[in-house]
Amino acid sequence: MNRILLEVIATTPEDAHIAEAAGADRIELICAQGEGGLTPSLGMVEQIVSELTIPVHAMIRPHSRSFRYNEAEQRSMLRDIRYFARSGMAALVLGVLDGNGHIDEVALQRMLAAASDERDDLQITFHRAIDEVDDLNPSIELLGKYSTITRILTSGGRPSVLEAAEAFPALIRAAEQHSLSLIAGAGLTLDTLESFVRQTGVREVHLGSAVRQQGNIQLPLDAERIQQARKILDACVN
Repeated sequence: MNRILLEVIATTPEDAHIAEAAGADRIELICAQGEGGLTPSLGMVEQIVSELTIPVHAMIRPHSRSFRYNEAEQRSMLRDIRYFARSGMAALVLGVLDGNGHIDEVALQRMLAAASDERDDLQITFHRAIDEVDDLNPSIELLGKYSTITRILTSGGRPSVLEAAEAFPALIRAAEQHSLSLIAGAGLTLDTLESFVRQTGVREVHLGSAVRQQGNIQLPLDAERIQQARKILDACVN
């Protein structure tokens, strides 16, 4: 596949329709973008899944304080997972760490089981919780054990993915060894998108404020900016 996939953050039905019409390959549906993205409402999930033709991935994240979740929070996440799985969406986006800053594999297994109990074809993206672990490679290997986890959204362990550009090709190769795709996200702009893609060879990118009006995280998506991003990505494979 030559096409580089463009994932766009959507927070409203309007965002979702703009993203699809402007050329996004899929959306990541969240609320509270200013907090890094939290679980959207079930009503909005069901509406958008029913109205869009491109894949919808939805966030499972009950709060932004950390990526550690107590028993009550995990039960809430499991409920959301089950409800969302029934909505017909393409994938869930989640991640969970333990008190030592490692992937909480026990909690992760519970979440994967809840998703699989509803739909065995539901894909999982492990999100940027992975950027808080000490060493990305063992975490990538761990996630590769689970067949329903197909993607990892990451900034390469740095605050901005641009700071990890040199390391990204090796991370991509490590992920591919475990049948995982890396989605590059956090810090990409329309001005840096082409050079980053050409330098790293990444095949999937995740854009938020870069494709919003005035580049402002609080404003709606901008169709022209999404179209510009699409043209940039298409030029990278020609």
